[in-house]
Amino acid sequence: MKRKLLEQLLGWKKSKNRLPLLLEGARQVGKSYLLKTLFGEKYFEKVVHVNFEKADSELTNLFEGNIQPQRVIDYLALKFNTAINQDDTLILFDEIQEVPRALTSLKYFAEDAPEYHVVATGSLLGVALHSGTSFPVGKVNRLRLYPMDFEEFCWANNMQKHTEEAHDAIKSLKKPLISSGFKDLFQQYLAIGGMPAAVSAWIESKNIDIVEMILKNILADYKDDFSKHTTNTESRRIANLWQSVPRQFAKENRKFVYKTIEPSARGRDYSFAFDWLIDAGLIYKINLIPHGDRLPLSFYADESDFKIYALDVGMLRQLTNLPSSVVIGDDNIWSNFGGAFAENFVLQQLRSLGFTETYYWVNNAKIPNQPKGKSELDFIISDGNAIYPIEVKSGKQVKSQSLRVFREKYNPELSVRFSLKNLEYNEGLLNIPLYYSFLFKELIKQKEKLPISDFAFKNK
Repeated sequence: MKRKLLEQLLGWKKSKNRLPLLLEGARQVGKSYLLKTLFGEKYFEKVVHVNFEKADSELTNLFEGNIQPQRVIDYLALKFNTAINQDDTLILFDEIQEVPRALTSLKYFAEDAPEYHVVATGSLLGVALHSGTSFPVGKVNRLRLYPMDFEEFCWANNMQKHTEEAHDAIKSLKKPLISSGFKDLFQQYLAIGGMPAAVSAWIESKNIDIVEMILKNILADYKDDFSKHTTNTESRRIANLWQSVPRQFAKENRKFVYKTIEPSARGRDYSFAFDWLIDAGLIYKINLIPHGDRLPLSFYADESDFKIYALDVGMLRQLTNLPSSVVIGDDNIWSNFGGAFAENFVLQQLRSLGFTETYYWVNNAKIPNQPKGKSELDFIISDGNAIYPIEVKSGKQVKSQSLRVFREKYNPELSVRFSLKNLEYNEGLLNIPLYYSFLFKELIKQKEKLPISDFAFKNK
């Protein structure tokens, strides 16, 4: 269960300017496993693991008093009956948002004891901060962990060598790119998703019933969080909004509509629910961008016009209550929902690749006296000074006027389409197979060396 973020953790460990590290992300995306098992137990002699969700009152009371690092370290050494050394011990504060003063203590570790290796996780940290918890600004290094992306899923399925060969093919433009095996895993990923517990169960058992049970349990845990951390009214609205995600996808125009939640729903009533789900990492909000040629994109974004996506395709399928067989079929259900799953998949991969600012585009969206056009692009991203329009198709049928309209209007240097067609380039349009989404960064870096017909690629 290798995770890409491990490389950044190793860089943090070696850094001379290291601050306490805070790893954020939704529940059940593997934060504790990454820090404790993959990082701590492999690269340190000892791990002192403090889980604040399960901590006794004596431990939590420790942070109500003096939170100077040496006092905390001395207490933990006695509590866990081990010496805590600055060179060989990793101190892990798990779910640190549960004890706000523990979060504050990171500031003092940064100032008074930077030689110690201190890491923390926060599943609902955004929610806690929204509720008034203070944050040690400038005193922590921050990373975010997402569900396993498709490449990590391939690694878990013993295909790391294949992904490395694919990366090398793009970088060298010489080695053949072989797609055998990736497409099958892509279909599995749409059904299972990237939640580590579900992936692990699938790898070990190949039993989809076990996977379904795990995904249902994760959904139940999320629902418990709604009620645990909010009032009854707020909890109900959060649950209603969360349950409405599949219904938002069912519309031809996937722009978010409040009445899809319930007929009487209004924006001002659901603002807290939106903030809560976004802060918890359970949904992604994608705002409208009315211009395709102006940077920075964030400056022109319309926050009142948006779409929402789920954190993970497997969770989306479970939330939609669709059987796993649907994603490998070609029936009416997949015809209706395939596009939504493909979009959610691509957004997940973009987030994992570091494209955290993602928007969508509608023709004539903000032009006075002009009707809003029917042309709509799934995603718009930027990288440096380049803007990339992205269209997503769930199959091999790729005819669409939206990307054509955008290209004629703005003439971007490179346009991207994800589909199930083979990897190909034609007059500024790069088609990337959905199962090669993990190659996106390398491909756009090679844009000046296109066309791809010059590459020694093979698709089998």
